[in-house]
Amino acid sequence: MTALPAATKRWLNRTVAGAGITSALGDFCYETTTVILPGFLAVLGVPAAALGLIEGLADAVASFTKMISGFIADKLGHRKLLVVLGYGLTPLGQALIALAAGWPLLMLGRLVSWFGKGLRGPLRDAIVIQAVSPDTRGRAFGFHRAADTVGAVLGPMLGVALLGIAQDWHWEDAAAPFRLVLWLSVIPGVLAVLAFLTLVNDPQHSPNPTMKFFTSLRGLPLGFKRYLRAVGVFGTGDFSHSLLILAATTLLTASLGVVQAAQVAGLLYVWRNVVQVAASFPIGILADRIGHLPTLVGGYVLGALTAVLTALAFWFKVDSVVLLAVIFFVAGLYVAVQEALESTVTASMVRPETLALSYGALGTVNGVAKLVSSAGVGIIWTAVSPIAAFSVGAVLMAFGTHALMRVKNS
Repeated sequence: MTALPAATKRWLNRTVAGAGITSALGDFCYETTTVILPGFLAVLGVPAAALGLIEGLADAVASFTKMISGFIADKLGHRKLLVVLGYGLTPLGQALIALAAGWPLLMLGRLVSWFGKGLRGPLRDAIVIQAVSPDTRGRAFGFHRAADTVGAVLGPMLGVALLGIAQDWHWEDAAAPFRLVLWLSVIPGVLAVLAFLTLVNDPQHSPNPTMKFFTSLRGLPLGFKRYLRAVGVFGTGDFSHSLLILAATTLLTASLGVVQAAQVAGLLYVWRNVVQVAASFPIGILADRIGHLPTLVGGYVLGALTAVLTALAFWFKVDSVVLLAVIFFVAGLYVAVQEALESTVTASMVRPETLALSYGALGTVNGVAKLVSSAGVGIIWTAVSPIAAFSVGAVLMAFGTHALMRVKNS
């Protein structure tokens, strides 16, 4: 790898800070949808299986987009404008969801948003990782993920508060309060586009016009392919946390009613994001000291534990907000590890000239696995029971954790 200029040795530089601000605004936009979507679907009469399918398809679209955008960036050397375009599609998707009267337009809006997410993800990560030195990657990505999740805390908090205020107004349509929140969430999405355009500098990245897609994929290191296999197995059980919100909503509805249950479930998701914000940077420091791969294994263990605890919550018909908050706490810890370190472990295993493509491969594996997981958990929930659904997820995540423990880092 070419030596980094002295100016990039500082891990908290303009590019890292700018990417963090942009991600915070972007998450403010689309995480507001995540937290109110289960309640919105409930008033529209859409079942759990549809939610799982929508979230799984959205993740799959994002993942395949990551692969193609990563290849294009490595081949042509252009990244920043593609990232800006990706951020621009998020508020467009929000607008489509706000207009939805049923699941088809809602799915289209989610797919547009997640296409944008897939377009920008690997390119933004490649820009950030090339703006810092290798020995500070954990700190830089921990900071970035923490900033990213600040938006995921503030957006849902405001969304839940606005939902509570709006439901006291006189609406003819029960879905109208949800639509109001969705329209307001478009504003930070537009600000995210402006922030990345003005604040982030893309480090030098030489084009590679002779690069071939399938040849490059086949040429990725064997250790990295084994790593992707472990990530994929874990991901087939790693269900969308929209289903975790739906689980809390379902468990609380009998005692609170559907609207208040949706609000409390939304606040529990905010709590999960607060945990993620608080944990991301310390986890990055820990990983820089003891190793990124061992720390990621610990995060995967917490992921399997989240699914086990959710299955037990249904088994014992838990309607305690405190006990549900424990589940969301564990979920926040494991997501903090997963999102901060899967990218840094990837960077340690591949060559710089295929970094964006490798991130695309990682995203594709995660997305396909998410499709299988979210759709599978939703279908098993509807056809059998939520206990069976989350138990299957726990088993698959445990197998993925075991496979990751056998991977050798480079």
